Amino acid sequence: MSKLVVKDLVKIFGKDPKKALDLTKQGLSKNEIFEKTSQTVGVLNANFEVEAGEIFVIMGLSGSGKSTLLRLINRLIEPTSGKVYIDGEDVTAADREKLREIRRRKLGMVFQRFALFPHRSVLDNAAFGLEIQGVEEKERHESAYKALELVGLKGWEHSDVSQLSGGMQQRVGLARALASDPDILLMDEAFSALDPLIRKDMQDELLDIQSKMNKTIIFVTHDLDEALRIGDRIALMKDGEVVQIGNPEQILTNPANDYVERFVEDVDMSKVLTAEGIMKNPDVVVTTKDGPRYALRLMREKGLSSIFVTSRDRKLKGIVTADCCVDAVVNGYNDINRLIVPDVPKVSPDTHLQDIIPLLADSKYPVAVVNEEDKLLGVIVRGALLAGMIKKGGDEDGAA
Repeated sequence: MSKLVVKDLVKIFGKDPKKALDLTKQGLSKNEIFEKTSQTVGVLNANFEVEAGEIFVIMGLSGSGKSTLLRLINRLIEPTSGKVYIDGEDVTAADREKLREIRRRKLGMVFQRFALFPHRSVLDNAAFGLEIQGVEEKERHESAYKALELVGLKGWEHSDVSQLSGGMQQRVGLARALASDPDILLMDEAFSALDPLIRKDMQDELLDIQSKMNKTIIFVTHDLDEALRIGDRIALMKDGEVVQIGNPEQILTNPANDYVERFVEDVDMSKVLTAEGIMKNPDVVVTTKDGPRYALRLMREKGLSSIFVTSRDRKLKGIVTADCCVDAVVNGYNDINRLIVPDVPKVSPDTHLQDIIPLLADSKYPVAVVNEEDKLLGVIVRGALLAGMIKKGGDEDGAA
């Protein structure tokens, strides 16, 4: 079961939302509905699911409806129609008492403006959410201490928040959300008020925290680079509608329409595309039990000058070249292990192209893509890398 399910969610602002709602069912756009009714469509028929432990980014330009959509999830804004489910529980049907319980147990929120209390210490600000839940002081301070350490503010617990920089104040806001140990973090433009360098530090901090805590995070931003950097998946919005959902590579390589294509056209592909997106299947390999004659025959058939060698369980051992195999055949060597060059460039599937380019430039061999167990998953050659950058993704199969 998905952690969060949003189904046919609609929000219309105005005195007569029902009239406008009827028009949404006829397929009219946000602008057409406003012209006919003077009602403003904030969110129009949003549908998506978020898995546990996923960073799901909602992005779009100002006025696209992204912050409204986030606030509909915890009913800071009441939906006009549609459903929101958290762990299968219908949030939209909850009464006030039940909604408060869901917010306490399930949800934490981090705002763009830090929303801190200047007359309280860092510790008391971080513990505030637990305080209003009625948690005893000792227990809430213990939780706040842990959260502050997690966000890198250990030692600042008794400082005034006015003494902190903008980035540190945002860390306090994040610690306050984490102190209650929510299942889902809702983050509304959380880093947009920060300077670029501090913003990048906070993105790194969030990814580091996520690696430790594996929270489900719904993150709103208008910054495409931020969305691509932190998001497992991205929902791109326009005029209240979700126009495309996908992981960063899907958004970049297969834009759903002209709007998305224009949105992503200036992205530096080398910073986003990964080895997994451009690697070719390692169909042509030899194993340590094979001989140089067999390796040479495969290279001749495929027009290769080298070929990777693996163990029987696909663990990478290195590479052999055609020249070495020819020399071995001429001199009667039958053991391919004597010919293996073990020092070959290798990367993980999530390595970005910008980090692969120097490896290819400095090596005369292809780059091997391996998993944590060093098993060969794919091969990258210069041609595939260039094609990936030019075509926004490689889709060819085969060996290097």
